[in-house]
Amino acid sequence: MDIVFLVARILFALIFLLSAMGHLTQSQAMAQYAEYKGAPGGRFGVIASGITMGLGALMVLLGVFGDLGALLIALTLIPISLFMHAYWKESDAQAKQTEQVSFNKNIGLIGGALALFLLFASTGADMGLTLTDALIQLG
Repeated sequence: MDIVFLVARILFALIFLLSAMGHLTQSQAMAQYAEYKGAPGGRFGVIASGITMGLGALMVLLGVFGDLGALLIALTLIPISLFMHAYWKESDAQAKQTEQVSFNKNIGLIGGALALFLLFASTGADMGLTLTDALIQLG
C-alpha cells in the first residue's frame, strides 16, 4: 500500500508543480490575466501563489510535513477559485460553462488536499515512504 500512496501523491502533486512552474516563468502574462479577472495582488499574487502551490506540492510529494503541504495547496486554491473562476459573474454562456468547470475542478482538488491533510495528520509516518512525520498530529 505504501507504493499506491506514493503514486497517488506523485499524481496529485504533479498538477501543482506544473502550475507553479507556469506561475513563476510566465508571471507577467498571468498577472495581466489576473488583473483582467479582478484578482488582487498583480504579479506579486501570481508569484506568491506559484510559490505556495509549488512548495505545497513538493511537501506532499516528498512526504516532508505533507499535512502542511496539503493545507498550503488547499488555502492557495480558495482565492484562485473565487477570483479566477467566478462563473457566476459571466454573462456569456460558453465563458460561464468554462469557468464553472474550472471552479468545480478546483473544489474537487481542495477536497483532495483536505483529505490528504487528514491522512497525513492522522496516520503520520505510519503511511510509509515519507521523509518526516506530520507537523499536526490528529488522533
